[in-house]
Amino acid sequence: MIWTSEDVARDQVRRQAAGMTVRQVDQAVDTAVVRVRETREELRSPAPAREFAPDPEELADRWAALLTEWQRVAAHLTASGAGLYDGDQDETGCAWAREREERRATTLRNHAAWTERQREKRDELCAELWLDAATGRRVRAAAARAGLTPNDILAQVAGRVTVDDDGAVSVAPFTPGRTAGLDEER
Repeated sequence: MIWTSEDVARDQVRRQAAGMTVRQVDQAVDTAVVRVRETREELRSPAPAREFAPDPEELADRWAALLTEWQRVAAHLTASGAGLYDGDQDETGCAWAREREERRATTLRNHAAWTERQREKRDELCAELWLDAATGRRVRAAAARAGLTPNDILAQVAGRVTVDDDGAVSVAPFTPGRTAGLDEER
């Protein structure tokens, strides 16, 4: 999970608190205190499972995190002497917002890289190839001379295949050898 209850609460409170007065923030703290108490009571009571209701433990964690963040914002307003909450003046809130954004960007980059690897895997081809004895001996001899396996030789041949406009398949002469891609796979 990329976002904890604390992350969600910090982001939500930062957005909701923008422009709120000290009194409004205090009311939000009071509301969160009530919600925390209610969700804790719900956790203790043996209630029947509701099909579409949120997980009571998750809800309790979320309200506890919201209460903590509202209290932090109230303390920030008291310490700064500001009449209104301005997220840009909240150093702690700004630092957490930057961390969340960095985490989000990293997750998006990782997901994009994973998606690209999956796309590449779909294009890969794993084939089992049976060659006649004479062809097999030639491939093994070429592999031995190059210090490669027969599979490496065949992969290099396949990697150099070209198809012309008429559909003719050909491979230009080459000298088999170690390539960066083969060394990385080993």
